[in-house]
Amino acid sequence: MFAAERGTKTEKVAYGGWPNCIRLSNGTVELIATTDVGPRIIRYGFVGKENEFFEDKEQLGKTNSDEWLGFGGHRLWLAPEAKPRSYHPDSKPVEATRQGSTIRLVQPIESDNGVQKEMTITLSPTTSQVTVVHKLTNHNLWAIEVAPWTLTVMAPEGKAIFPQEPYSPHPDIPDFPGQVIDKRFYLPVRNLVLWSYTNLQDPRWAFTSKYIILQQDPKATKPQKAGMSNRQNWGAYLRGSHLFVKKNVYQEGAVYPDHGCTFETFTNAAMLELEGLGPLAKLPPGGSVEHREDWYLFDGVEADNTDASIDANVLPKVRSILGD
Repeated sequence: MFAAERGTKTEKVAYGGWPNCIRLSNGTVELIATTDVGPRIIRYGFVGKENEFFEDKEQLGKTNSDEWLGFGGHRLWLAPEAKPRSYHPDSKPVEATRQGSTIRLVQPIESDNGVQKEMTITLSPTTSQVTVVHKLTNHNLWAIEVAPWTLTVMAPEGKAIFPQEPYSPHPDIPDFPGQVIDKRFYLPVRNLVLWSYTNLQDPRWAFTSKYIILQQDPKATKPQKAGMSNRQNWGAYLRGSHLFVKKNVYQEGAVYPDHGCTFETFTNAAMLELEGLGPLAKLPPGGSVEHREDWYLFDGVEADNTDASIDANVLPKVRSILGD
């Protein structure tokens, strides 16, 4: 054990076949980061409860692989997606340092792309909040353009929930006489980005007037994916009565990858990914870019796929962490 400090405890543990993991806990929630591979957070959940993250049981504990292994958990990638650039194996040991309730994981420079990945992870001493600062550093002799891409792989049989942008009627067609409507609503307010294999008739998708929902289904035979420009700054995953919320702040004026996506989601029969993206950055040799996201976990939450249910049961939790 490293230390106990004002509600947080940091200790070395074995997990999933990796002998050198680091556990952060405040008595309510815990997370476990690997140091034998990574940078990767393999577990986040309530103490004594199931992992909210997916774990690939066939890959846990493996090291020094020459091919990319998914493992599960939370990882950092490079966007836009490309092979081999995005798929460099993160199967080597990482350098781990600790200061208080924060741990920093630094990966060796990736030979496929000359980029070095870092995660700085902080657990609140009193709440479920986890802050993860992701960093990409360019060690090439030339400039590159890249965006941080943060993929959180969720355990099966839950559903992702993303907010739509607030409704406003057409500027020329008010909902009631005398309604004043901002003329900027002649223009679109969001991007919804689809992949070649996206099928919006798939029953895993649900679209309401306020939300986009994607259900994880272990019986599915094909994957689904979509992305969006999300100015509401959050996405969530509801599994059982546990609600995981990811906060990813939209930066107005920034250029995002994948036709302007700040959030994406992907699912197959094994899991569902809740993905955040930072703006594209042009990095000179030695330059770096950082991207922050915050996680929160709530218990006792149930909601069906209706606006009324999500408004009543999910949205108050989200507003409590967004401050609005």
